[in-house]
Amino acid sequence: MSGSLLFCICLAYFALAYFVYGGFLKRLFSIDPKRPTPANTQLDGIDFVPTPAPVLFGHHFASIAGPGPIVGPIMAAYFGWLPALIWILVGCVFVGAFHDFAALVISIRNKGRSVSFVMEKMMGFSGRQLFLSFCILCLLLVVAIFTLLIAGLFTKFPEVATSSLFFIMLAPLFSLTTLKLRASLLQVSVVFVPLVFFGVYLGQICPFSLTDAFGVAPENVKNVWIAVLAVYIFAASVMPVQWLLQPRDYLNSWLLYAMLALGFASIVAYHPEIKMESFEGWSAVTGDGKTTDLVPALFIFIACGACSGFHALVASGTTSKQLKSEAHALPIGYGAMLIEGVLGIMALVAVMSMDKSVFVELGKNPAVAFATGISGFCDALGLNVGYAKIFMSLAISAFMMTSLDTATRLGRFICQELFMPKNKNENDVIEVKLDSVNPVRKVLLNKYVASFIIVGASMLMALSGEAASLWPIFGASNQLMSALTLLVISLWLLSKNVNWLVAFIPMVFMMIMSLWGVVQVIEQQWNSNGVLVLVGVVLVVMALLMVSLGVSVIMHQVKLQLQKKESVA
Repeated sequence: MSGSLLFCICLAYFALAYFVYGGFLKRLFSIDPKRPTPANTQLDGIDFVPTPAPVLFGHHFASIAGPGPIVGPIMAAYFGWLPALIWILVGCVFVGAFHDFAALVISIRNKGRSVSFVMEKMMGFSGRQLFLSFCILCLLLVVAIFTLLIAGLFTKFPEVATSSLFFIMLAPLFSLTTLKLRASLLQVSVVFVPLVFFGVYLGQICPFSLTDAFGVAPENVKNVWIAVLAVYIFAASVMPVQWLLQPRDYLNSWLLYAMLALGFASIVAYHPEIKMESFEGWSAVTGDGKTTDLVPALFIFIACGACSGFHALVASGTTSKQLKSEAHALPIGYGAMLIEGVLGIMALVAVMSMDKSVFVELGKNPAVAFATGISGFCDALGLNVGYAKIFMSLAISAFMMTSLDTATRLGRFICQELFMPKNKNENDVIEVKLDSVNPVRKVLLNKYVASFIIVGASMLMALSGEAASLWPIFGASNQLMSALTLLVISLWLLSKNVNWLVAFIPMVFMMIMSLWGVVQVIEQQWNSNGVLVLVGVVLVVMALLMVSLGVSVIMHQVKLQLQKKESVA
């Protein structure tokens, strides 16, 4: 079987999954286009803004994608291509896409608030605070790490800095054209989408070097970029979503669409031969040079291509506040994740055709491996391989920026929620009254203060170097967050007396794999990295406390339902 045939079979599988399993989920969650969404009922022009489906899809897709669907499958390919393929196909459809869609729907049914507020209804105030603390810890890590990665890219590749700054400048101009000049989405897209690709070219001919432009010493360039990024993400966190975050993500999404289209066309035209072994064994020497067991590493490495806890924060943090109609929930919440699965398969095909010695070396930098593999296929289309490789690399770096600014805004939301008072409403809809909130808490609920806390803490972590030391636990903590989100979804479905096992079974699996992964990191770092061990222990303790709360609630709910059935009988 060629790589192109395998890729086409996977495309057909994802399309079938969207209509079959996606249709089942629409019925399970009783999707009703006539039911008003929070974007309409709570319109504030800042966070709650009803948004056309194509624009919101672009924001959501760009936010959840980042480099994850590319990096994860290539890291897992050291075990052979078959385990990675199976987990992407099964995990994406039945775990990850379901997880994203359910988080989005539950949020819009609860005034656009995050899954943490649903957890409060199900598991009480302590459960909510534990979950929010867990999320903040993970998001601080995301912001710090992505800041370091992007600052490093800008330092090493000034052309990437030029393109990224150009994309940021386009965003408010895009909004000005649509909101003030009343131009249609199609009209502005015809103008601004080509400008996005011009930005890629502009970066090549006008690389922006801080040393050349302002005389910044080479050893200080990275720290200056960290400071610049801190200012940018603070602005992205507090500005009305339709003026920066939303249009930038929409425009950036066209880069990913182009990358997907180019990848698909080149794979079909090139017909790459599969040279990689389908299965290397239950352990393998991975990109870091260490011998790693397939279980649980496979399910930690492949996050965004199969299941990622970060996605629930995006779905219930920014996307739910912009969803114009419940009819858009399936294509955005479920469909975007399926396309991530497609991108994950594409990344896998990109390295399948490499000789083992080539992959072992290139796989140490998955982004480079992907760009090298796909650009090599582009020769069959008559395209310049060098230019194709540069375009792929720039597209990946652009999506790191998207993940960075979205993570900062999510951090602001969650920080504000952490200081929200306990909900005292016993009805199904959560209400939080701020009249009785003390002055200190009111200050902490301010969006500027909350953003400053998130940005400040992340930058301190980035500049101190702690983010780099915490990287090994990031993947496991992200998957642990997905397991906890699936726990909330299970409780919500159980409270509605519908089929809750569709969430509970994946939750149990993800909980076991992610806890296993965190414990492994603790064992490996026990005598060498005290900070990493401490963070790991805190994550495990918080997760186990939430699981114990969840199990007690599930047992109580099941007992009540059995009693109701007995009384009816």
